[in-house]
Order: sequence, then structure tokens, then C-alpha cells
Amino acid sequence: MINNCNALFAELFSESREALRRYVRRFVHSKETADEIVQEAFLRTYQNAAHVKTPRAFLFSTARNLALDLRRHDRVSRTELLGDSEPPGVVSSGDSLEPDSPESRALADERSRLLRDAIASLPPQCRAAFTLKVLHACSYKEIAGKLGISPKTVEHHIARGLRDTHEYLRQRCADLNITIK
Repeated sequence: MINNCNALFAELFSESREALRRYVRRFVHSKETADEIVQEAFLRTYQNAAHVKTPRAFLFSTARNLALDLRRHDRVSRTELLGDSEPPGVVSSGDSLEPDSPESRALADERSRLLRDAIASLPPQCRAAFTLKVLHACSYKEIAGKLGISPKTVEHHIARGLRDTHEYLRQRCADLNITIK
């Protein structure tokens, strides 16, 4: 029975992989992200094979939901990162500019980009924990549950995230003649 299931799954994989990749690309517009979503969708389909009556439909629905979740998460992250507030403690020589001037908007965009880059430079699990805590205000227990790690590990990831992003920002801001309070 297991060999039969594996053979059916292998057939599903070979017949659906490219179509699924094209389908997901319509949602995420990135080949690498689409490949990750396709991989995750196949994994979830395989894990739930015993409970799924129509594996192809389940596969495509799972991929669509993963892609839409990612888009929603990216939209929320961009909104929070690019909102009206600036990263705390960042001051530049351009802070005396009018709020709606092109120069102040350019500085705000640069600050947001720096913060996004700092977060992106973290190791994957640390970045996930840090993002959930800082951007989504999740508790350590919630983060531990979502990532499948202990709350103590979450604590270590958050501490490392704070330390590493602060160091990244300090180094980059020094290069750009921006001072940090």
C-alpha cells in the first residue's frame, strides 16, 4: 500500500510540478518563492495523503493558500515597516526637512530599506522569530508554537535579532552619515 501511495505521489509530482509552479508564479512573481511554495505544497499533500480524496485539487489549493498567505504577510510587513513611524532612535541630518518634501520621503524610504535589510540579514529561524515578535507583537509562547521551538530558544533568537539588527544599522548608518541615538 505504501509503495502504491508513493507511486501515485510520484506520478502527481511529475504531472503537476510545472503547472503548479506557473500557477503559483501568478501570485508571488518570484521564481525562488514559487519554488519554495511548490515544495511546501507537495510536502503538505504528501503528509495528508491518507485523508485526501483528490490530491491534485488539494495540492493546488494548498499552494494557492500558501501564496496568498505570503502575499498577505508581505503586505502587512511592508505597511508596518513603511508606515508613518521611523525606526526608533534613528536621526539624520535631514530631520529638519519638511515632512512631505521629496528629501524627507527619500530619507524615510532609506531608513525603511535599511531596517528591512537588517532583518533580512538574520538567519532564517532568527528572522522568523524576530519578525513575529517585533512586527506582529506575538508572545514568546505563540512564536514557539508557530515555529515548533521552545520559548527559551525564541528568547535567544529575539536577543540575537536585536543585537544583530542594531549592529547592522549602526554600521550602515555610519556609512551613510546617519547618527543613531
